[in-house]
Amino acid sequence: MSSDSPSQSAQKHANPSALELGPCKKLYDPLVHHGHHFGCAICSFCSVHTLHTNGIESMAEELDLGSLSATYICNFFGMAINLWHELKVFCELLRMVPGLEAHLMTSEDEAVHIADLIQKGINGARANDTKGMKSAIVDWITPKGQLLNPHIPRNAKAGRGFNHERTSALLCPAGLDWNNVEYLMNGQIQVVGDQWPIFLYLDYAYDPEDPWNGLLQSSLLAFKHVFTSPSSMEQEPKATRSGNVRLHGMQSITKASITYVAMQVHFALTSTQVFSCTDLITDSKHFYNSITELLDETDEKDEVDQLLMWWNRQIFNLYMDSECMPMKDSALAWIRQKHKEIKERTTSISVGT
Repeated sequence: MSSDSPSQSAQKHANPSALELGPCKKLYDPLVHHGHHFGCAICSFCSVHTLHTNGIESMAEELDLGSLSATYICNFFGMAINLWHELKVFCELLRMVPGLEAHLMTSEDEAVHIADLIQKGINGARANDTKGMKSAIVDWITPKGQLLNPHIPRNAKAGRGFNHERTSALLCPAGLDWNNVEYLMNGQIQVVGDQWPIFLYLDYAYDPEDPWNGLLQSSLLAFKHVFTSPSSMEQEPKATRSGNVRLHGMQSITKASITYVAMQVHFALTSTQVFSCTDLITDSKHFYNSITELLDETDEKDEVDQLLMWWNRQIFNLYMDSECMPMKDSALAWIRQKHKEIKERTTSISVGT
C-alpha cells in the first residue's frame, strides 16, 4: 500500500484541473480545501480526530451504516446515541475526499496528519466567513435608502446585539413581542441557543399556529455570500456560479449548509467580538446543533424536504437553466437546430424507403 497521503497522491496523479481554485493564486493543500467545504456543508462543529477514530473502528467491524439502525450501532459500541450521527458524517467525509479510506488505514500517524489538515480547513472556513459577514451584515439590515440610528460600524460589534434597536429586534426570540420585552435589552435574561430568533423567518413573521411556516427562509440567510461569493449578493443569479458551489460540484442544498449560514448570520448580529464554540452568550454551538437536530428528525421529514426544495429552487434552478439552455438565436442553438433537422430528414427518408 502506498505511503503517500491523499494530498500527495492528488498532487502526483490527479488531473490538475480537479484542484483548480479559480482566480485565487495561492495554492492550498487539497485536504484543507476539502475541510473548508466539509465544515460549511456537512458539519461545522466536530472533531475530525474523533470522526476518524470512530469511523476506522466501524470500518474494521465492517458495519453498513445504510442498513443498520442507530440503536444497533450504539448497542454494538456501547456508546451514546450520537455515535450513529457521527458515523454518518464520517461517511460523508469519505465520499468527499477521494482515497481517504485507504490512507486512514495506512498508519496512525498518517491518520492524525490527515485529520489535522481537514480540521484546519473547517476552522479556517468558519473564521473567514465570520470575518466577511461581520461587515456585510450591516448593509443587509439597513433599510434601503435609510441610515441606521445609531450608526453601526462595519468593523466593530460593540453596538450590536441587544445594544441596538435594529439588531435586537432581529435577535428577539420568535413568539415574543419585542416592544414588550425590554428586559432583553437590559440584559436581565440570557437567550439560549434553542430560542430561535425572528430573523430566521420569512419576512420576520412567526406564526405560533404553524411554527414551520417561513422557518429558515429569511432573506438574511445569505447562502450565496458563503457558497458562491460575497459579491454575488448584489449580482444577477446568472453570474453567481463560483466558489464552493462550483469547486466542489455542489448540486443541491444540504441541511447543514442552511444551518451553517444561519449560525454565521446569528453571530454577526450579536455584540460578541470573538467566535468561540464554548461562548455561552451567543451560544452558537447550541444554536447550530438545535437546528441540526430538528432538520434530522424523522417526524419532520416532509417539512424538511419542502424546505430543501424551496432552497434548491432559489439557488440551483437558475444555475441549471442558465448553464444548460443555450441562448435563443445563439450559434450553439442554431447548430443544434440544424442537427435536429438533418436527423429528422434522414429518419423520414429511411421510413419512406
